Amino acid sequence: MKIERLILFTIFIISTCGLIYELIAGTIASYLLGDSITQFSLVIGIYLFSMGIGSFLSKFITKNLISKFIEIELLIGLIGGLSAPILFLIFNYVDFFEFYLYFIVFLIGCLVGLEIPILMIILQDKFKFNTLVSNVFTFDYIGALLASIAFPIFFVPKFGLINTSIIFGIINVIVGLIMCYIFKDLLKNNFYIKVKAFLMLIVLIITLLNADKILSFSEKGLYGENIIFAKTTKYQRLVLTHENSDYKLYLNNNLQFSSFDEYRYHEAFVHPAISLSKNIDNILILGGGDGMAAREILKYNDVKKITLVDLDSEMTNEFKTNKLFVKLNENSLNSPKVKTINKDAFIWLDKYAFKYDIIFIDFPDPSNFSLGKLYSTSFYKKVKSHLNVNGTVVIQSTSPFFAPKSFWCINTTLKDTFVNTIPYHVYLPSFGEWGFNLVFNGNEKSKIIRQVPNLKFYDFKFNNFCFFSKDMQSSDLIINRLDNQNLVTIFNQEWSKY
Repeated sequence: MKIERLILFTIFIISTCGLIYELIAGTIASYLLGDSITQFSLVIGIYLFSMGIGSFLSKFITKNLISKFIEIELLIGLIGGLSAPILFLIFNYVDFFEFYLYFIVFLIGCLVGLEIPILMIILQDKFKFNTLVSNVFTFDYIGALLASIAFPIFFVPKFGLINTSIIFGIINVIVGLIMCYIFKDLLKNNFYIKVKAFLMLIVLIITLLNADKILSFSEKGLYGENIIFAKTTKYQRLVLTHENSDYKLYLNNNLQFSSFDEYRYHEAFVHPAISLSKNIDNILILGGGDGMAAREILKYNDVKKITLVDLDSEMTNEFKTNKLFVKLNENSLNSPKVKTINKDAFIWLDKYAFKYDIIFIDFPDPSNFSLGKLYSTSFYKKVKSHLNVNGTVVIQSTSPFFAPKSFWCINTTLKDTFVNTIPYHVYLPSFGEWGFNLVFNGNEKSKIIRQVPNLKFYDFKFNNFCFFSKDMQSSDLIINRLDNQNLVTIFNQEWSKY
């Protein structure tokens, strides 16, 4: 029974590795192509479909089953292990990247689909049919569960996508190699299979040793600038580039800010609300883990306390400790006035009853449903419950030029919760026209109460930023609710053109 148990354990490994390769492909597609929902849906659909194709083809394999199984296992290890390095390397050099991505997913799915039926045939004389089916699918599903938990929590933050891919490829090959020794008496071509296995193992190990170089090379081609910092956290990939005197931060391949003009964004984001608000004692920032908004707020001595809630602790820690980041945000996150909380803002707002004079909402654009919920009526009602009487809210609201329907959807959604909502926009050389919404929890304010000197851009003439030309308007006024997430669909449709 030891051999039978080993084969059942092999099923566990097959399922774990197969799902890891699927998750890697979906994550790479999201990083490089955006629109994570579409990419993951396509990857999962193609993977399951190809497993069905593999299962169908398995009926034509009737001889030398153990030998065929081991060779398939080795192929999965080689293709799956090299999938991430190959996809990162070719992204900048092929015209139809999606074809190569989905083709690799299809190959892996077919091979995994071949393995399970072959294993069941190998084991059919060892177990009763119902026991066999039960054992095979039990180990299969347990492996899938382990992979789905370990991938986002442990492997991606610890090793990154390329290393994770190669590590699991090595595991696949080692399993095949072990089976060569266990079934050596049943394999006619055992020597040749072992040679293949060792050659594949060498290729994967060499690739693993050069994984950082591969990633650096691919990212240099992707960004076209000198990469001076890169890190994969539990939630995202952080890359900082440097060209001449300009520093750019990318999150999951999306430009977060450019030091060349980020002051325009953050001054326009922060100073209108503070200059028009009577009370600025307690301020809440949702998002804004780079500390740039906090930097602008700290220019006002009247501010007593700033609470910053950002999901990614590794990002906020970098902006507290890394000398380059600290220079950019002027050490704002280490100010005694600033308290950083690393929680999901959607959940955190439900657990605490504090109220604030101003709330700044600086989330990434609503490109997926996990972000789209932060632009919904449900979320804005949570925000309103934390706002003092006559308090103010500011929301970054994407581009009214590139995505006018998205911008006005955010504005319309805010109007469903707040009476006084003023849209405005600013031009950023790195991004183009960018929009915000200023919300008052009471009467609209127009009188400048306070100013600070020596700003680079904002002149405290707020009305100049409130005019929208005809090409930034939209008649499609839709409310984004938690149960429909219309905004995510609209946003991805508009930005897909660019």
